[in-house]
Amino acid sequence: MKLLAWAIVSLGLLTSASTPMAAQEARQGDRVELRQNYPNPFNPETTIPFTLPASLFAGGQKPVVSLRIYNVLAQLVSIPILQGSGQPLDNVQLEWNGTGEYSAYWDGKVLRSDREAASGVYVYQLVVNGERFTGKMTIVK
Repeated sequence: MKLLAWAIVSLGLLTSASTPMAAQEARQGDRVELRQNYPNPFNPETTIPFTLPASLFAGGQKPVVSLRIYNVLAQLVSIPILQGSGQPLDNVQLEWNGTGEYSAYWDGKVLRSDREAASGVYVYQLVVNGERFTGKMTIVK
């Protein structure tokens, strides 16, 4: 009886598991995606890629986007810049770029200073129209 129950549960898990194609379709779907920074760990600079779906730009709308980097004490360390524009990603209304692929650049410096951030773990938070997405990165020196 236990073997039959185990087989039914296993079969149910297998049939409900996503296939690579389903995962790819979800990736191209209607959701914001914040990806892992690279290189990670890094020294002294890094890139943080993110994707915005076309639906956010429907009807000529421009999503409001912010990206901030915090230390483990939840203190603001930096606001990266949008690659290609040099503009800090702080409540910026983004234009549709044709792909939805964007990236931010952080030079590893503490906000409003020339001081490099210390080695350790940092949290980066993307906010798109009030919705938050979070990632973690490491600086190694």
